[in-house]
Amino acid sequence: MRYSLLELAPIAPQDDRTMALERALAAAVDAERTGYHRVWFGEHPSALSYASHDPAIMISAAIARTSRIRLGSGAVLLNHYSPFSVAERFLMLGAMAPGRIDLGLGRSTSGPVVDLALRQDRRSAPSNDFDEQVREIVGYFHHAFDPAHPFASIDLTRGITNVPGMWLMGSSGGSAGLAGQFGIGYTFGAHINPAIMRPALQRYRESFRPTPFGTGEPQIVLGLNIVAADDEETAHELTWPARALRSLGKDRPIPTVAQARTELSASAKRQSSTIENGVIPAQISGTPKSLTQQLEPLVRETGVAEIVLHDMVTDPELRQRSRELIAETLAGISANS
Repeated sequence: MRYSLLELAPIAPQDDRTMALERALAAAVDAERTGYHRVWFGEHPSALSYASHDPAIMISAAIARTSRIRLGSGAVLLNHYSPFSVAERFLMLGAMAPGRIDLGLGRSTSGPVVDLALRQDRRSAPSNDFDEQVREIVGYFHHAFDPAHPFASIDLTRGITNVPGMWLMGSSGGSAGLAGQFGIGYTFGAHINPAIMRPALQRYRESFRPTPFGTGEPQIVLGLNIVAADDEETAHELTWPARALRSLGKDRPIPTVAQARTELSASAKRQSSTIENGVIPAQISGTPKSLTQQLEPLVRETGVAEIVLHDMVTDPELRQRSRELIAETLAGISANS
């Protein structure tokens, strides 16, 4: 099966932003070397934990360092942009790396103050027009506007022979039906809201209809937080920074394993990091053997052909080893098992 990477450029306590960004770009090179299918860069405006604030900039830098791997956004928060600007930027990226660019779209809040700072019009209340925004980008990419639409005369694809692949990303299930209606890919963040993973995937499949905007078949990528090591104890400890960040405050750099060891309670450190009885924890850990035992039944049940993983490990050696072991594990799992 395919395995991909969501790179957030996590910032360690000893880092400046330059170090975190350089580590993220190096991760794209390592991912290509170890057979990852894609790297998607996150968008976290004004975050102190992550340096990936603008996926388009990260994609542009990664294009120059890689030659095969697909690169994309995970995700552009469309509620902060005009569809025109997003479409034009990603068409430019597609022209720089033909056939390698993905546009992942989502919507999220960065908090009331940052949301307000991101808005161009601050005099009127924000509107929830995500569906129409997605429709507009489809229109630009595929000349799919109704002839009477005011933007029908705009042609952003002049001289461009292919357009980015489109994906809708979410963790609440709200985008599943919309992705299906447009016939484009769908990514579900099972590490965020595992309880509704199954109905969300079912909704996508049931609503899917083939269109010229996608491949003609349902495409599902399952998002999971996974870490791996050569022994179970070390792998489990790699989940501690994410737990400390989530439970003890997100507005700060990512704690190291040593910091998390002192911050977390004994019960928090013991909390399960394995899939048991179909229940997906926020962080999954293991060796290649135990991860295979955990992930094979999940792949078989969901029928997914691709997993996109992310982690909050900032130690370069531990992170690289973890991602190599995960690649080894997922490469050995059949998408049709």
